[in-house]
Amino acid sequence: MAPSPSDPVCIVGASGALGFGLALRLARTGVPIAIGSRDLERAQETVERASAAVPSGSFAAHDNAGAVRAANTVILSVPFRNQSETLANLKDAFRPGQLLIDATVPLAAAVSGKATRMLGVWQGSAAQQAREMVPEGVRVVSALHTVSAASLSDLDHALAEDVLVCGDAREDKREAAQLIELIEGLRCVDCGRLEMARITESLTALLISVNSRYKAHAGIRLTGLPDILWK
Repeated sequence: MAPSPSDPVCIVGASGALGFGLALRLARTGVPIAIGSRDLERAQETVERASAAVPSGSFAAHDNAGAVRAANTVILSVPFRNQSETLANLKDAFRPGQLLIDATVPLAAAVSGKATRMLGVWQGSAAQQAREMVPEGVRVVSALHTVSAASLSDLDHALAEDVLVCGDAREDKREAAQLIELIEGLRCVDCGRLEMARITESLTALLISVNSRYKAHAGIRLTGLPDILWK
């Protein structure tokens, strides 16, 4: 089912840079945002910051479980070191039919290594680990690994980049794309099955290296694609 801008979207990890930027951009399009945090007080502080940046936005503070229960679409934007614990704690909050958009990246920084290096994940990728951990019937799509958190949070910055989407069901990817593309300047590209997330996740490390070298917030844009990507 295609998401409506009036349907709430849960962002677990909205107090982090990427999650906060997504909350701002989506709220600006009219999407109500359920902000989740392990600490309700921190969620409330994030709502205050977001409301100051987007006064017209609709933000609600919850603990993580409450945020997941409040929406049909959940964006998981947490550091890799927290992904497994977060999903384990949310097992009873998820329900069949929900769409989980996983933006987790297994960077070596999670174990005090370099942010330009990746960790090996037994399941193949962070997204595949997420799929293994969520209850049966929760649909998992991988996306948003190459979008700069700083660019998202800077509402005066015009976006013009692609979001690489992986998942095992095209309809799930299309649903995620319809939500993400509400943000002006983001175009979603179908990159294949969820197993391809091991490649798209690693592009975060590549972009960190490039952006560090050039003091920039570069994204990715694929050329030569047809005008209509989702039929």
